Amino acid sequence: MNSDLTLAPNMDRPDDIYADLLAAHDGLTKADSDALNARLILILMNHIGQREVLVQALNAARAPVTG
Repeated sequence: MNSDLTLAPNMDRPDDIYADLLAAHDGLTKADSDALNARLILILMNHIGQREVLVQALNAARAPVTG
């Protein structure tokens, strides 16, 4: 099983996926939006399932954005 985090673009129709994410937040309060994000993160973490990959993702998310 691969335990390397994929950081290269890997989404089918990323603009549509981003629009879906924004639409999921339509009409929500800040608290409800934050709760949706937390649930989504936990669902996706469960889907990934491998602690090593999740730690890589957490570290990548904490890294400063360059470019």
